[in-house]
Amino acid sequence: MSKPTEVIVEVWPVSADNVGLWLISGTDAWRSGPVQQDSDPHSAVIGLLAKYDAEDGVKLLHSTSWRADGTAVILTYVAVLGCGAFVRDKWEQAAPISPALPDAVGKPIPVEATDAPIPRYIDVLMHGLRHLQFLLQTDSAARTALCGRWPDHLAAFRPALAGMYDHEHGQEPITLPEGLEAR
Repeated sequence: MSKPTEVIVEVWPVSADNVGLWLISGTDAWRSGPVQQDSDPHSAVIGLLAKYDAEDGVKLLHSTSWRADGTAVILTYVAVLGCGAFVRDKWEQAAPISPALPDAVGKPIPVEATDAPIPRYIDVLMHGLRHLQFLLQTDSAARTALCGRWPDHLAAFRPALAGMYDHEHGQEPITLPEGLEAR
């Protein structure tokens, strides 16, 4: 007999400074264990931010997507964190996020039109940033939260769902740089 699917959350904590955009967690999102029945996904996100001492600086918290992963459904959130002049003054492990990443790693893994996508972690992060760019255009509360250098830095992250999975059939599989493999 099969067990029920678990729900977990992941948070991609991002910040901006004069230099650019940063993933403050380093190279990956923060992920929870299964969300407890007496709780909810939003509380699990807040708990993750607290665990990593990042809950005080949150300017925007937004769910950007979900996906099946093994025995779980992962609810993806982007947490926009405020900072001073330089992100790495506060978060030494922060990694820069370049708008050139999608071109450097290539398109997502191709699937048939009726198949579920197989996003790589980099695809999830890029989708989240494009989602923030979309919110800048459509959501006044998000626009207020994404102040300072955010509009400039997000300008290169145009919403790009259409065409992301456009592959000619029979195309050779994509080889990804180490650390960016599909998960």
